[in-house]
Amino acid sequence: MAKFVTIGERLSTTAPAVNKAFMERDPEPILKRAKQQLDAGAVYLDVNIGPADGYGEDLMKWAVQLLQSEFDNVPLALDTSNKAAIEAGISVYNRSKGKPIVNSADAAGRIENIDLAAANDAIVIALCNGEGIAADNDERMGYLTMLLERGLEHGMAETDMWFDPLFLVVKGMQDKQMEVLEFIKMISDMGLNSTGGLSNNSNGMPKNIRPIMDSALVAMAMMNGLTSAIVNPNDLRLMETIKSCDVFKGNTLYADSYLEL
Repeated sequence: MAKFVTIGERLSTTAPAVNKAFMERDPEPILKRAKQQLDAGAVYLDVNIGPADGYGEDLMKWAVQLLQSEFDNVPLALDTSNKAAIEAGISVYNRSKGKPIVNSADAAGRIENIDLAAANDAIVIALCNGEGIAADNDERMGYLTMLLERGLEHGMAETDMWFDPLFLVVKGMQDKQMEVLEFIKMISDMGLNSTGGLSNNSNGMPKNIRPIMDSALVAMAMMNGLTSAIVNPNDLRLMETIKSCDVFKGNTLYADSYLEL
């Protein structure tokens, strides 16, 4: 990858308004949030429909076709624990602006999502954890190696596996933050891509502090080699920080108008 890849996180069933719109197949709230994120600079949109047991296949097809028809085949991350729903979304997906992302696989119960991504020429977000959060970087590397080998065995390109170190909550796990950053550097040194839910770090903080912490972390992570993140694109401070880091890393040619790119 060259420029940092932002994946917009604001189409998730964790938001009551989004969940209601998905359940009622109401396009207006979905399209409004999608447009806000794309106008703010999101590259991919994450479509998180939750487990969606019993109706996930139809819902994911509906969401994929709605978003791609309205926004010129915008690339999407298909986010659900429902494997059949991911496959259904891929079946109607238009790749002209980018491969679909399978969100996500891990080294435990969701390792078969690696196989799913390989069979469908998709990108996969591979969480460097097993049944629980890794205790240290040795354990993270063990999981990464397992996931990488699984993908290569099924014919995936290394560039289509985006490894997630799992960003940890600062409020309560402050002593683990530098370790996560060090692991991002290890991923980068291996020539591999990385991503993750960046805003996890600021969970539980006051709303006025979260943008500050998220922006500081993304700058540190990018300078350690982070190539992507799942973020809130409507956080202006965060997006300006990402664009500025792309300049320092040489991913964007500096111009006085770089923030408009």
